[in-house]
Amino acid sequence: MFISDKNLKNFLLESEIIPPQTLDEIEKEALEKKQKIGDLLLEKGLLQEEQLRKTYAYLLGIPFVNLENQYVAKEILNIIPEPIARKHKIIAFEEEDHKIKVAMLDPEDLQTIDFIRKKTQSKILPCLTSEKSIQHILIQYQKSLKAEFGDIISENIKFASALDEAKGNNAGEGKTEEDLKKKAEELPVVKVVDVLLKHAILQQASDIHIEPEEKEVVVRYRIDGILHDVMFLPKEAFSTVIARIKVLSNLKLDEHRLPQDGRFKLETSDYKFSFRVSVLPIMDGEKVVMRLLNESSKGLTLEQLGFREKSLEALQKNIRRSHGMILVTGPTGSGKTTTLYTIMDILNSNQVNISTVEDPIEYRMSRINQTQVNPKIGLTFAAGLRSLLRQDPDIIMVGEIRDEETMHIAINAAMTGHLVLSTIHTNSAAATIPRLLDMGAETFLLATTLNIVIGQRLVRKVCSNCKEEYQLNEREVEELGAKIDLKKTLEILQREKALPITTNDFREIKFVRGKGCAQCSETGYKGRIGIYEVLEVDDKIRSLIAERKPTTEIESFSVEKGFLLMLQDGFIKAVQGLTTIEEILRVTQE
Repeated sequence: MFISDKNLKNFLLESEIIPPQTLDEIEKEALEKKQKIGDLLLEKGLLQEEQLRKTYAYLLGIPFVNLENQYVAKEILNIIPEPIARKHKIIAFEEEDHKIKVAMLDPEDLQTIDFIRKKTQSKILPCLTSEKSIQHILIQYQKSLKAEFGDIISENIKFASALDEAKGNNAGEGKTEEDLKKKAEELPVVKVVDVLLKHAILQQASDIHIEPEEKEVVVRYRIDGILHDVMFLPKEAFSTVIARIKVLSNLKLDEHRLPQDGRFKLETSDYKFSFRVSVLPIMDGEKVVMRLLNESSKGLTLEQLGFREKSLEALQKNIRRSHGMILVTGPTGSGKTTTLYTIMDILNSNQVNISTVEDPIEYRMSRINQTQVNPKIGLTFAAGLRSLLRQDPDIIMVGEIRDEETMHIAINAAMTGHLVLSTIHTNSAAATIPRLLDMGAETFLLATTLNIVIGQRLVRKVCSNCKEEYQLNEREVEELGAKIDLKKTLEILQREKALPITTNDFREIKFVRGKGCAQCSETGYKGRIGIYEVLEVDDKIRSLIAERKPTTEIESFSVEKGFLLMLQDGFIKAVQGLTTIEEILRVTQE
């Protein structure tokens, strides 16, 4: 696609999108590096891809379409075969009266347009789109898990034929490692495992559960924090499916009595995933859980995680301090590790030494020294942390404060000039302080070193493709009033400028919910976002810690100062149309 730098620069100057001085500097740098101005603007974050593509569309005189949240009917999508769509980055998305609208990255690719015109005998109307839109629609070419699994069976690849010896032997006991490895490399089981992994990635699952029962094997995906049954496999297939996963993870194939942990990677031109594997013996065999870690995803920002306004400001101020403790609290699966990794990504530079002790290491991060805990050889959190202090660190991340020894070393490290990041399991930010005191922390040391505590949960976001507005009726308001203080919540929503000051009743508020569509698998939700409470430790709270005041008193004082509870932050996000009331209550109500 040819858009001259001169035309692009003139348009950006006329529209005042980029300041003239900045544009002159970009033009000079583009000449030196022999790059296009548009590419350099994207690289430096001065323009978003959609902004740049819209500008190109305007200069070319063609429409721009955003398909990131669209679902294209199969009959229209298949007008262009997948290999051509993938190779030439072109998608058919609308058809009417022998006219086909196609979205593409290069609308001047006349050869491809002419090929489709001849193939379909229709008029082709090209539109410009973004790389994200193309990738989103390309995924829709994939068959459903059940359809693809059915294809494997219909190709006369029968589990039973490859597993004659496995019948009546649920976990493969009695076979040698060589026998199991041979079975694990046969075509049927390789295809089945590949399909299960691929569809977990396509459906953006965070975990895969393979659970043997008495007569069948249940496969479940955890999507947006909720487990869904996706497939039932024959029990005869069980031993070789497990063996295949063990081969990929480099685990012992003939060990069925002890838990095992391993990892493997799956990489294509479209994605790069790491799978963390846990195998646990249960009554009917061995249960496998695989955690999916997207290694090709770019780092998130605090804003993208869901931090906002005062909470964001307090967090940004405290992560820049040279010493002290930042703790993140919440139940398993609430996104604590993601928050810590995001903070480390922000702080990561060639001027600081960042070291971690983790169990397990979730993501590998460049220029950060990551240590894996191994209790079998005595490398505990406490032992690892003690050794780290002799490695001249500036910032230390401890995966979790689990015991008194780790806590004492972390507090001492924070007191002696290190910034310490860690997680702890409590129900709220304020409850973290009494928890640490109960573990044996000295009040004056804790008061001195604790900078900030973040409490968090993850809620599902409303699907943007099928969301609709609605208002609560009188009965629904009464039911909600039995669970939360409506008057207080309304005041906070107004104080945080989420609602006009004139709003007097919950029935006046417009909320959103998803109707359910193919894009969100009829759930009405797509993706997740965090809800937070950020407790900044000031002089008054330090004095409350020193006096060993209970959680309620610390929380009450903080709320008077404008501290937002997770529930309140959640209702702000519900009013903003990001999530639903049901989701907020699901994760916050005990």
